[in-house]
Amino acid sequence: MEKLIARHSDILKVLDEKDYVLVQDLCEKFNVSSVTIRKDLNYLESLGLLFRNHGGASKYVRYAYEKNVGEKESINVEAKQSIAKAALQLIQENDCIILASGTTMHYLARMLVNFGQLTVLTSSLRVALELCNNPNINIIQLGGEVRKSSTSIVGSISETILKQFSCNKLFLGVDGIDLDFGISTSNAAEAHLNQLMIECSEKVVILADSSKLNKKGFGKIAPLDKIDYLITDDGILEEDRRGLEERGVSVITK
Repeated sequence: MEKLIARHSDILKVLDEKDYVLVQDLCEKFNVSSVTIRKDLNYLESLGLLFRNHGGASKYVRYAYEKNVGEKESINVEAKQSIAKAALQLIQENDCIILASGTTMHYLARMLVNFGQLTVLTSSLRVALELCNNPNINIIQLGGEVRKSSTSIVGSISETILKQFSCNKLFLGVDGIDLDFGISTSNAAEAHLNQLMIECSEKVVILADSSKLNKKGFGKIAPLDKIDYLITDDGILEEDRRGLEERGVSVITK
């Protein structure tokens, strides 16, 4: 390995503690210019020791890649279940809500098994099947093209149907949350459907574990000012919480 100067080693130590750092914070910590820090980060990236991105660097790659729903079900299970349980507290009897696709939505649907009167519009086949176990829930399944990797519906047919409704709340899973880019997913068609879901909802609730923070997916869904709540786990960094709240997002951790 190439020889590192003391500041390089210290930058890597900061990354070990935080997973993600901002250029501005490093400038203040080491009392050097942003030009110097960017050169440091570029050099460390060339050695494969970190990943550069706009405004900073991360310990792990920040681009969200598409995963099959079966693979997702084995990732951060406990955190997703806790997040779903917290989301349940935001649902009231007689609400008309949207449950989008994603494994956290599957957990939330299972927790609604004994819920009272409720209308649920969903793009997820698995969510609809789970909700069939509760006779009190009126289920509206979006029709259209089936994405087999996520067992969810996308495309023009589902978008046309969606425009006919207005709902109290949208519960949405995402692949990435970035303070500048906003919320995103790895599939463009799903991103577009999610945009329409936001337009026909009074409140938008994002369900995402902390591993989704400081990541970006291929398809941008919306800027953060479209989001009312983020429910996540206690792995969220304080600076990320602060940045989200400054942009008007209420952060709930479980």
